[in-house]
Amino acid sequence: MSASKSSGGSFAPLRQPVFAVLWAATVLGNTGSFMRDVASSWLMTDLSAAPAAVAMVQAAGTLPIFLLAIPAGVLSDILDRRKFLIAVQLLLASVSITLMALSHLGLLSVSALIALTFMGGIGAALMGPTWQAIVPELVPREDVKGAVALNSLGINIARSIGPAAGGLLLASFGAAVTYGADVASYVLVIAALVWWPRAKEANDALSEGFFGAFRAGLRYTRASRSLHVVLLRAAVFFAFASAVWALLPLVARQLLGGDASFYGILLGSVGAGAIGGALVMPRLRQHFGADGLLFGSALVAALVMAALSLAPPQWLAVVILLFLGAAWITALTTLNGAAQAVLPNWVRGRGLAVYLTVFNGAMTAGSLGWGAVGEVAGVSGTLLIGACGLFVAGLIMHRIKLPSGDADLVPSNHWPEPLVAEPVPHDRGPVLILIEYHVEKHQRTAFLHALDELSHERRRDGAYGWGVTEDAADPEKMVEWFMVESWAEHLRQHKRVSLADADLQGKVIAYHSGPERPVVRHFLTINRPGSVSA
Repeated sequence: MSASKSSGGSFAPLRQPVFAVLWAATVLGNTGSFMRDVASSWLMTDLSAAPAAVAMVQAAGTLPIFLLAIPAGVLSDILDRRKFLIAVQLLLASVSITLMALSHLGLLSVSALIALTFMGGIGAALMGPTWQAIVPELVPREDVKGAVALNSLGINIARSIGPAAGGLLLASFGAAVTYGADVASYVLVIAALVWWPRAKEANDALSEGFFGAFRAGLRYTRASRSLHVVLLRAAVFFAFASAVWALLPLVARQLLGGDASFYGILLGSVGAGAIGGALVMPRLRQHFGADGLLFGSALVAALVMAALSLAPPQWLAVVILLFLGAAWITALTTLNGAAQAVLPNWVRGRGLAVYLTVFNGAMTAGSLGWGAVGEVAGVSGTLLIGACGLFVAGLIMHRIKLPSGDADLVPSNHWPEPLVAEPVPHDRGPVLILIEYHVEKHQRTAFLHALDELSHERRRDGAYGWGVTEDAADPEKMVEWFMVESWAEHLRQHKRVSLADADLQGKVIAYHSGPERPVVRHFLTINRPGSVSA
């Protein structure tokens, strides 16, 4: 869409009509989803009081995101995003319609509830990366960060309203009406997406297919050390913190003696705390930094779990969960921001999908694990074990610092076009790239160290093999080589090199002592006669 220049301000993105409509629709849709989740979690406590069964609802909702987030990130890059989102909303609506019908007829069973929750998780997995990916289409570039912040605020508004509203509807009118309210929210979201006048995307000769984009995303993730740190910190935090989410329905019912409406109030308190945490976080970040905020989140969440294990009065539990909400949103925002900061635009959706995979994988494994512990140690004992584990893990992980994320990841476009005798078909490959350096003997060690750092950039941007060789007759002549799966992938590699990568390459070239710049050669695979073209 065409957007006028923003005048700035936290709510400036809402001046863009399409963003405002889709944002409002998303808040309503998420509110309905939270209402559905409250109904499902509470109904499971009616169908089975076993901690493992209750935890299975949490696991069934997060497992599909763990399994499908990366393919969903790829799909968001290669399909029409508006049509894709409409299809996903129709899937989610059909899940809630089925839940509504089964609960109205009294036919809802443990297996059916888990299976339908799993289907809802599939919809959430497919939708998540795409919602994030469309933000730059809806607002001017200078408002993108504000739009992302507003989306986070919208989720927490829904988190504070949806559970409480769902609990009240469930207590007053039953599960069928609660699920029906969720269906109505999907109708509004679909209407907003149908109304969205999205321009058609121009054809790109270098556009990626599903499997090529999938491999490129995994290659980048495998080679990015900075992203590895973020993923490790996220996996450890969410694996331990998932204990309180997996067992909260039983906390409300067994430890605190509440009903469905009280359970909704507890979740609403978490949402309200998250909103408060989001408002004070910029000020806290100035004093503590990302690592301090994440450690503080682990400490607060551990204290909340320990306090809940003591079965406090209901009013005090509501107050305590305000702090859980603040800690949760602080950890989510800190880790998500760290992941965003180390991902360039070309792989952002797929990189964030990997982050979502780790997040939901940790939540799924944690939910199943804490449910099993609950069978042995009971709800109170499990919360106390989780609190101790989270505190110790927070202390250990605090020594592994999050990446600063200050590298300039804007494309540098400084690589010249490859010299070719005639046009090369895009699907031809593999391609071997050779770069010849002349390095004096006394600079050899420093050169190889800089080249090793550069190897990670080569692999992140598309290389699947990399190495360095020396001339047996002249050890000061060295050749860096790397392999790329096709000519098109190498052309994409030209577009992926960032300004930070250009600086790193400049450090390597500084060790070259030849009269000219290092010579770059491209070699194409020759198929034997009668073989199939690559």
